[in-house]
Amino acid sequence: MSTQPILLITRKLSKNTEIRAAETYDVRLNPEDKLYTPDELLQKCQDVDAVLPCHSELFSADMVAMLPERLKIIANHSVGLDHCDLAALKEKGIVVTNTPEVLSDATAEISMLLMLGAARRASEGDQLVRSGKWEHWSPSFMVGTQVTGKKLGIVGMGRVGQIMSKRARGFDMEVHYHNRTRLSSELEDGAIFHEDLDSLLSVSQFLSLHCPATPETTGFFNQEKIALLPDGAVFVNTSRGALVDEEALINALKSGKISAAGLDVYLSEPGGNPALASLDNVFMLPHIGSATFETRDAMGFRALDNLDAYFAGKEPNDRVA
Repeated sequence: MSTQPILLITRKLSKNTEIRAAETYDVRLNPEDKLYTPDELLQKCQDVDAVLPCHSELFSADMVAMLPERLKIIANHSVGLDHCDLAALKEKGIVVTNTPEVLSDATAEISMLLMLGAARRASEGDQLVRSGKWEHWSPSFMVGTQVTGKKLGIVGMGRVGQIMSKRARGFDMEVHYHNRTRLSSELEDGAIFHEDLDSLLSVSQFLSLHCPATPETTGFFNQEKIALLPDGAVFVNTSRGALVDEEALINALKSGKISAAGLDVYLSEPGGNPALASLDNVFMLPHIGSATFETRDAMGFRALDNLDAYFAGKEPNDRVA
């Protein structure tokens, strides 16, 4: 009989992660990568010591109340924690960790891709060539917005925001940011701090969101905030769809107040928003900000590091509850 802790891994992770997990734990895998229903997830949690879930698994207060006493730790394969009711988990005595830092470069890359793709009408151009309907060219054909030298506003200057800022400076962009606290001059690296969000929005020819979804930030990017942007601004979101009032964004894209948007996240996932998908001036990706081979290994290993620390009687480095 195995004395290894029993670990439930809820989704198919990188091969290297699953191999490493099997060396230390009695692992319950999901080779079909099936999204468990809440009832299925609850059932699979009944006889395990630890769970390594992704953002796709919801641990609501109701779910947490039905978790077994033997479940001691949830080591998330994500940075975001809006799928976990941290207060309920803490009260239940279940340790919760996440995987910060390791996906910052990959997510910032996707932000740059979305910014460039939205500004230069990449989605329209790709569809035109693929459909065989590219039949002419002129100086007025497929004219987009230039990125170089423009003002970029960043909401949330954490790890991803800081890397986005660094990458944007490669395009000679003037970086402005809003954050709960001002960064040191070294971390700012020339970026201009706005204590007031409205002040940031008023100068943001490009706006990129890099803040978590919390009760305070949910739906904050609404009609009122959009109205503060310069006319024709380009909007990018790789954080969480919950930050955005999608109806207000759609109206702004239709009116031209926002000239284009690059989106990797949506209120409804998977699936997205068909009304956004119908607009030519939206460049869309299916929540793949961290989807590189290198990052998937790093995320899996970071989650396992937290599990290893816990079962060795140590404090996990990335404990959040």
